[in-house]
Amino acid sequence: MQPMYTTLTRNLAVLAIGGTLILSGCKNTLDDGTGTGTNTAASATGVWTGTDSVTSKTVIALINAAGQATFIRGDGVQFTGAVQVSAGNLVAAVAGYTDFSSTFSDGSTYGIGTLNGTVTTGDSLNATLTFNSNGGTAETGTWSLNFQSLSNNASSTSTISGNYTDVVTGAVLSITSAGAMTSQNAQNNCVLNGSVTTNDTSHDLYEVSYSFASCTGTSTALNGVQFTGLATRNTNSAPAQLTMAVIGISSTGNHYGIVSTLNAS
Repeated sequence: MQPMYTTLTRNLAVLAIGGTLILSGCKNTLDDGTGTGTNTAASATGVWTGTDSVTSKTVIALINAAGQATFIRGDGVQFTGAVQVSAGNLVAAVAGYTDFSSTFSDGSTYGIGTLNGTVTTGDSLNATLTFNSNGGTAETGTWSLNFQSLSNNASSTSTISGNYTDVVTGAVLSITSAGAMTSQNAQNNCVLNGSVTTNDTSHDLYEVSYSFASCTGTSTALNGVQFTGLATRNTNSAPAQLTMAVIGISSTGNHYGIVSTLNAS
């Protein structure tokens, strides 16, 4: 699998096809500190798309029911973390990963930051990013995102099963009905083995985990790295399109991110 961020702008438009916003009505009751438990929080679960007004780049957000989130910027940078929502206020500590094998302007590939914003269930998510790369470069972002109706598509390993072709490398990723994933990339010899699962069958969001072996050239660094992340299957696209965003840390402490776009066969 190779990183794929040049098509994110196009994917954003595809995700929005028929994108009438749907209110999911999903609310969580939280304790407001008085012990009454009456403070109602909005839900950030779903697929969200929009724009960063600071960089003018597109942003795609995948947030599962457990609060695991990845925000994919149009240059392939991922900002990942656990999102917490209380009474419509959203906050997260995030780690930033460049898309393999790109870097931030200072040559680093990783950094940490925070997100603060608001969310309205099934409607809008607005957040401000404050971030610093390991090389000391500060970045900011102001994201205005809209909920995508495909978020409410049911998910299962049988639904996502099939063959998908990477739009960059041409490598074919196979997913069985049990969620096992395999692929081999002829460009760098990387052999992928992993799995896909879903912890919330009412949303079009999946958890993915895989590792590489036999990689050659510059991709040798990926051998043995355990990657984890999120995916969504967009049936508004023809053919259906799978977007996966994963991150991993090598045994030597190097940080890697990979964004992949794959078309169903």
